[in-house]
Amino acid sequence: MTYVLTFAEGILTFISPCILPMLPVYLLYLAGTPAGQDGGTPSGAGTETRRSRNRLMINSLGFVTGFTLVFVAMGAAAAMMGSLLQRNRPVLLMISGAFMILFGLNFTGVIRIGFLDREKRFSPKLDNLRFPGSVLFGIAFGFGWSPCLGTFLGSALALAGSSETVAEGMLMLLVYSAGLAIPFVVSAAIFENVKSLLGWFSRNSRTIRVVSGILLIAAGVWFFRNGLVLALA
Repeated sequence: MTYVLTFAEGILTFISPCILPMLPVYLLYLAGTPAGQDGGTPSGAGTETRRSRNRLMINSLGFVTGFTLVFVAMGAAAAMMGSLLQRNRPVLLMISGAFMILFGLNFTGVIRIGFLDREKRFSPKLDNLRFPGSVLFGIAFGFGWSPCLGTFLGSALALAGSSETVAEGMLMLLVYSAGLAIPFVVSAAIFENVKSLLGWFSRNSRTIRVVSGILLIAAGVWFFRNGLVLALA
């Protein structure tokens, strides 16, 4: 259940209002096209178009590799801290649940938490990007927490902190990364065919944000309850 939830948080991160609307920009950078250039996808005849598409796929894999490395390292750190407190596992579960509820309330707009609403964006100038550079791009993305990324990643890290071993914490963040990476790579592969879908998500971003926040709150209640049951057992 925990890994399923963590994977779902990765997907929710992808479709969140401050990630999905930026997806075309990320894909243009990864394809080697300046973000301000018209056309949405690299233009050119036959061979050049295929070359650009191949570069987009290779660089997309580099990008997801970069942020996965960052997230897994964070998961290891969270699990190491949590492993020092495993005697208080029920308390850790309740704390994790409380954080998830708090993040969910912030995401729905019921409350505002300053550091989660402080968005960090970067505007790289990446012409002719290659795989090593795209990995660095992904690492920068991993550290450049936006509010949406911070909300769901913070929740995943809270769960990693309650893991019994460091390996479990790393695996949990690997699963989270997969939830974010898989739709990202798929979108890169079929970019021309999903533009209208991206527009629909953008138009309904407020609804998506509220629903995502409610799901996060529900998961937090579930974890808090489990920790309380263990504490009272």
